Amino acid sequence: MVGHVPETTLMKVSGPSGPSAPQGVSRPSAASGGFSVKSTGGGAPAQATTAASSMSGVSDVSALMALQGVEDPTERRRRAIRRAGGLLDRMDELKLALLSEETGEAALERLGRTLREERPEDADEGLKSVLDQIDLRAAVELAKAEIRRNGA
Repeated sequence: MVGHVPETTLMKVSGPSGPSAPQGVSRPSAASGGFSVKSTGGGAPAQATTAASSMSGVSDVSALMALQGVEDPTERRRRAIRRAGGLLDRMDELKLALLSEETGEAALERLGRTLREERPEDADEGLKSVLDQIDLRAAVELAKAEIRRNGA
């Protein structure tokens, strides 16, 4: 038969620990019900290897988290623009709510929440000026809403 593999040569890979015993082959068993190796004091290198590999995993994760904490100027710029876009969207929601003669309380809450988000600083003076104007306009809308609440 072409393509037929005898059952005794197939191995099952069971995750990161490596291959298991070949399928169809009985496993030798010790008195305890599993495979055992006589210990002759050689356990220390295996323990050192295990400890080293777990430390390596921890340092890899720490390095990855440290890299995620570093933010380059391009990413700060993107976050600042995303925040400004969110403020403009919230002001549009408020405008639509007011035009449909609703109170717009939910839109005001979202606008206030977005305005309170941390604004990343950008070195570009032109962008900084536009972001300042958007923040100012959002603050004015919140102040006008507060006056409407207190006056009514």
